[in-house]
Amino acid sequence: MSRPREVTLRFLAAPTDVNFAGKVHGGAVMKWIDEAAYACAVGWCAQYCVTVYVGGIRFYKPILIGNLVEVHAKLVYTGKTSMHIAVDVHARDPRQEGFTATTHCIIIFVGLNEEGRPVPVPSWVPETEDDRALEQYAVRLMELRKGIEEEMQPYMLREGAGG
Repeated sequence: MSRPREVTLRFLAAPTDVNFAGKVHGGAVMKWIDEAAYACAVGWCAQYCVTVYVGGIRFYKPILIGNLVEVHAKLVYTGKTSMHIAVDVHARDPRQEGFTATTHCIIIFVGLNEEGRPVPVPSWVPETEDDRALEQYAVRLMELRKGIEEEMQPYMLREGAGG
């Protein structure tokens, strides 16, 4: 059985997505990223999935209200229970040609069973040079994330933090 490893969502940025500067709110973009990556992860593993990590989110350019938005999610690495998905967001004025890259990140999902426990996900094997490069990108980010988590550890989940 062939499993889909890519999903693209397309829609218009709505006035309800506006921030104080009159552009699309970054939180709206993050929601779209999560939704596209979720659809990609569920399509790959055919299980309910949860987000466990969003890394390196980079906003390049603002998205304007009324822009046609394209959110592309692609599976780039599988672990035992995790799926690493690269997400790219592009936007354009619907009256013009040519999308512009606006946002990029890697998001990791874990497949869960009915009891909410992680389950093995189908392995993905890269077939092309581009696929192998994306897999290596995910592996390098995992290595970097370990160092970041070690650095953050003393400040995470501290008793009484947050107010």
